[in-house]
Amino acid sequence: MFNEITNELIMGTDKPFASCHASHLAVLPGGDILAVWFAGSKEGADDSAIWCSRKTGGSWSRPLQIAAGVEEPCWNPVLMNLPGGELMLFYKIGRWIKEWRTLYKISKDEGRTWSAASELVPGDRGGRGPVRNKVIVLADGTWVAPASAEDGIWTSFADRSQDQGLTWQRSEEIGIAGIQRSDIQAVKSDIPVSEQSFYGRGVIQPSVWESEPGQVHMLMRSSEGFIHRSDSQDGGVHWSAAYPTSVPNNNSGMDVVRMEDGTLVLCCNPVGVNWGPRTPLVLMASTDNGLTWTQEAMLEDGEGEFSYPAVLAYGDQLYLTYTWNRVNIAFRKFSRRAK
Repeated sequence: MFNEITNELIMGTDKPFASCHASHLAVLPGGDILAVWFAGSKEGADDSAIWCSRKTGGSWSRPLQIAAGVEEPCWNPVLMNLPGGELMLFYKIGRWIKEWRTLYKISKDEGRTWSAASELVPGDRGGRGPVRNKVIVLADGTWVAPASAEDGIWTSFADRSQDQGLTWQRSEEIGIAGIQRSDIQAVKSDIPVSEQSFYGRGVIQPSVWESEPGQVHMLMRSSEGFIHRSDSQDGGVHWSAAYPTSVPNNNSGMDVVRMEDGTLVLCCNPVGVNWGPRTPLVLMASTDNGLTWTQEAMLEDGEGEFSYPAVLAYGDQLYLTYTWNRVNIAFRKFSRRAK
């Protein structure tokens, strides 16, 4: 279904940080590509900040820090192209995930300079706006940010804005029926994530799409061995209970995008073990709105960590970034193969 155009690492060996993770990207109006991620000595360290690199022509710029906390870690940046040509950066800040604050910055020059940081929903804790994956704009103009909360039991929700990001309204929470809160660490793992994550069960870090006006769907990372799904018939206000799909999930991030012809493209680690290996990393496609999936490309199948993909679709082209062994960010570009 796809032909690969580009396969490269964004950074060289001379990096100003030891560890990097959770990338996102934007294709800019002028044709450049901007990638963002958090990086520092390790995930959750106070020196963890938001960094970016720009691809102009055939090369990526040296990483540049664009946001940092004051003795607090930054997490999970998300970029959004705004209708007027501006660029919006969302990111989380805080030591404890359940107390995250969501900040945002605006760029009027395609990511070269940024405004001061503002809080997305002043005074709110736990993370508002997009938790890791892209915001979508519905047919009626509503912004839907895929969001989640981590406080023992993991739940997802849609954060909706009907005034282009000025104010936000949470949907009802989406969870797995019967999940019980636990104060016992779920698993022993050598994955270098924040230790607080190992205690959670449920669904987090959703990715959303609209199949028809008002018909919104989400796929969610889960602790239960499979990607879970929920559906909304009213633009993301009310949702079904989460239910498992056929796609295995290792309790790691994934992302889905809807192409112009309705094809869904999912990037994930299809490993059905809670906190299992973050390899391989594959592209899957669905032509029936996510009911069935076929593997279309193997992105990575070696030892190591290849995780937390972000995927965008523009016309017949796909743009992806993902974590490459916590020491780099990979960039891939594909075109749709002619039928």
